[in-house]
Amino acid sequence: MQPRIYTYKITFEEVPYYYYGSKKERYYNQEYFGSPTTNKWCWELYTPKKQILELFDYTDKGYEECRRVEDRLIKPVLNDTWCLNERCGGNYSLDIKRKNGIFVRDNKLGIHSLDENERIENAKNARKSLSREVLSQAGKKASIVNKNNKVGIYGLSEERKIEICSMGGKVAGKKLYENKKGLFGMSESDKKKFQSKGGKKQGDINKTFKKGICALTKEQRS
Repeated sequence: MQPRIYTYKITFEEVPYYYYGSKKERYYNQEYFGSPTTNKWCWELYTPKKQILELFDYTDKGYEECRRVEDRLIKPVLNDTWCLNERCGGNYSLDIKRKNGIFVRDNKLGIHSLDENERIENAKNARKSLSREVLSQAGKKASIVNKNNKVGIYGLSEERKIEICSMGGKVAGKKLYENKKGLFGMSESDKKKFQSKGGKKQGDINKTFKKGICALTKEQRS
């Protein structure tokens, strides 16, 4: 069996996130579930499933057509809250990609000029260069667009939102428990300190906004 070129869609069993992509196999039925960077956490936390959407000729022209179809799939949903794709566009032939990749690798250019520790340090510095204000503004703009177009979480009923949050919480809790992270990685004394601190903060919030028992009069409390 010959290797294939195809477009695909990744979905997840527990949550409605999804991801579109294209793949040129090195050999037939090569195992592949996308190559996410920014949203890699979703693949690690949830269970991905792949659906092959369309097959193309294993040629440069076939690959170019595959990438064009991929762009058409991504473009309408790029700003959807549940879409995990981070960009759309950039079509290159197999030959150009192969030649450029070999040239950069063999001549130790770009990322190939760095060792593993230098690559990790560069990635950390790049993230630090983005201020909280810039990230916050970008998030607010995306939220407004989604709200106006009723996409993502804004297109769901209240019941469906609660259901999805519940599913995601259970999966995340199970992963934290298995990997001994978060609250599950703390000693008993640290847990008590954490819970005490959280309780005091919640009490201050209830007092400020007159919630819970703080919304009652002395007569009602008694």
